[in-house]
Amino acid sequence: MSGRILVVDDVKANVRLLEARLGAEYFEVRSAVSGAQALEILADWPCDIVLLDVMMPGLDGFEVCRRIKTDPRLAHIPVVLITALDRSEDRIRGLRAGADEFLSKPVNDVALVARVRNLIGLKRLTDELRLRAQTGSQFGLSSDFDPAGEAPASLLVVDDRPGSAERLAAALSRDYDVAVEPSAAQALLSASNGAYDTILINLRLAGYDALRLVSQLRSLDRTRLVPIVLIADADDTARVTRALDLGVNDHLVRPVDKTELAIRVRTQVSRKRAIDRLAADVEQTLAMAVTDPLSGLRNRRYLETHLASELQQAADAGLPLALMLVDIDHFKRINDLHGHDAGDGVIRDVARRLRSHTRSLDLACRFGGEEFVMLMPETDLERAAGIAERLRKVIEAEPFRLPSADEMLVTVSIGVAAYQGRGDSGTAMLKRADQALYRAKAEGRNRIALDAGASQAGERAAIPSSPGNASGIAARRR
Repeated sequence: MSGRILVVDDVKANVRLLEARLGAEYFEVRSAVSGAQALEILADWPCDIVLLDVMMPGLDGFEVCRRIKTDPRLAHIPVVLITALDRSEDRIRGLRAGADEFLSKPVNDVALVARVRNLIGLKRLTDELRLRAQTGSQFGLSSDFDPAGEAPASLLVVDDRPGSAERLAAALSRDYDVAVEPSAAQALLSASNGAYDTILINLRLAGYDALRLVSQLRSLDRTRLVPIVLIADADDTARVTRALDLGVNDHLVRPVDKTELAIRVRTQVSRKRAIDRLAADVEQTLAMAVTDPLSGLRNRRYLETHLASELQQAADAGLPLALMLVDIDHFKRINDLHGHDAGDGVIRDVARRLRSHTRSLDLACRFGGEEFVMLMPETDLERAAGIAERLRKVIEAEPFRLPSADEMLVTVSIGVAAYQGRGDSGTAMLKRADQALYRAKAEGRNRIALDAGASQAGERAAIPSSPGNASGIAARRR
């Protein structure tokens, strides 16, 4: 994985060493010799990570980090502080300034590259979600997120050492809902079924390989984006490096400082919830792209893609497939007599009735104007005709309420077509359904018409309606 890295250090020898090491890994590296110069570069150069020395004249690394993290344009860029300072209070100060990592000199090259790759990977995941979510503004979306309405974050501690688990839970339970699971297998099950905001894992589980658990968590859709924090010993450098390659978000070294633990966990929880909000925005944007805003049904664009998929599945499995084209009768008259608000209300109500009488595997779409399409997998023509007739009766039976509080009866005409085997297409099916719909309209409306396909083309006949029913079924017969 390549990426853009900004190295900030006032000692040129340190800069050259980092440039050589990172360049050997095919990263694109730029350098700055002061905090002020770094901020100038960041204003014009969108890098993926900043490696920042702490002890510099003028703006020190802590202040530069704070400025990066408080700038909305730059806050998503990971910052790694690199310094000879190794006291606990120095790490805490860096973390409070917003640093994503705090590495002490001399820096282990392998650990540095692993952490850089890890942070760039996490950033790119967030960048992708941010980019997709930004599309929402083009659809007029606005976030109604209220932090005060969020439930307390939940954490899962995976640790088979009772004393260690108890200490972690005690340190975190004041601010979070903490669950402790000593069994790695049970923890995997619990995590996949739960909704945890962060998972903390003891790297030295006695009865299970903690790295295998990390790999399993990263392979499941439900836990792929849940932050993982490792609790490691000072001599676990090689395994921590491997864990970073597997997608661990952060780690702490024993003895664990409670303040550092709180800050690192809070950072991961905040990121998880930010990613959740971005993902929700993306989902909403995608839904809007394929949803008709008036009816709430899927739109024609979605139908075209879904129909092609269903046709392929029907061909591969040898299953029937049918669709119906539904048209509101005399819709122009509704608009002319009662106004477009009434017409919109009728469209919404027809959509509601279609939705309420649709099986889970069926798809109801607004095709355009006053037309709707119902796609029915695993349904032959005869069964589709029965479904269409029931829908016609449902729409006819209950009056529609208008904005004026008046009521009116609305009817629909329906054309039904079925898949004719390999060589058939969605366009052809829709055309046959449209031709059947045209016949239903021509023969009096408020009825359904079937198209038996070119192989059954022949004499057309209208089946008389049953007593008390003004509708009929027009069909092509051999």
